[in-house]
Amino acid sequence: MDLTDTNGLVTLIAGLAIVLGLVSMVLPGLPALPVCWAGVLVWAIFSDAGPGRWLVLAVATVLALGGTVVKYLLPGRNLKRSGVPTLSLFWGAVLGIVGFFVIPVVGLIIGFIAGVFLAELVRLGDVGRAWPSTWYAVKATGLAVMIELCAGLAIAAVWMLGLFVA
Repeated sequence: MDLTDTNGLVTLIAGLAIVLGLVSMVLPGLPALPVCWAGVLVWAIFSDAGPGRWLVLAVATVLALGGTVVKYLLPGRNLKRSGVPTLSLFWGAVLGIVGFFVIPVVGLIIGFIAGVFLAELVRLGDVGRAWPSTWYAVKATGLAVMIELCAGLAIAAVWMLGLFVA
């Protein structure tokens, strides 16, 4: 690719941003959907694609906003029904962050599970009751990640379609 080709460079940067957003869904560190959306925004503003690029941006915006809303509402509703308090999730997040640095790759998951379990154990005082609450939190978190991943992949697909159609 010729680096003086502005459209090609913009497309490359947008594609890298979308890939970075998708990767950050599994390996946290960046706000995943906003990064994917920003890639499409950069492409829509700076590329010389046709007027269809604005439709691609509009669809990507709806997907990003909808994915973000559903990511918090659906798992949150399930957690509320199961009785897992926000404080337990907070401790899961804290130990998840610690675990991320202590045990590379899997520490985040192990730390999150341990944090929620320990918080629920302190709250409920019984291993037999703490584990089901922990499992609900793990399932809800997994659901949130899957919703975000689906929205991010849909943004990527719409952008790729826009590359050929717009």
